[in-house]
Amino acid sequence: MANPTRFGKGEARLKAMHEADYPGGVVVDPTPITAGEEVTVFYNGLLGKEGKGQVYLHYGYGPHDKWRNISSVSMEKSGWGWVSNVDMPEHEGRFNFCFKDGAEHWDNNNGVNWSFEIHNGSKRY
Repeated sequence: MANPTRFGKGEARLKAMHEADYPGGVVVDPTPITAGEEVTVFYNGLLGKEGKGQVYLHYGYGPHDKWRNISSVSMEKSGWGWVSNVDMPEHEGRFNFCFKDGAEHWDNNNGVNWSFEIHNGSKRY
């Protein structure tokens, strides 16, 4: 079992979520997402509870309906659910993702996936 403290700041969010029903069982930390930084994705949805073995983070970048640079990575089992880290690219616009298990069952947020804007780190005034 993985040590949740390995994932830094997200541990406090995990403790709070353990006592609450977080929508979809998905947390992305930190948010907002900044280009060039590492993001941790936590998953404790249906596949994590009732799925078949390993859970994978399936992700890509760009418009929500035209993903680019698509990858799937094994997630690590933690005390809360499943966790994976992803480095955000510099110029891709959005981080889009869903989950699958070892039997190719998918959790895609009822067909809309999860999608977060990747900002460039500058403040708007």
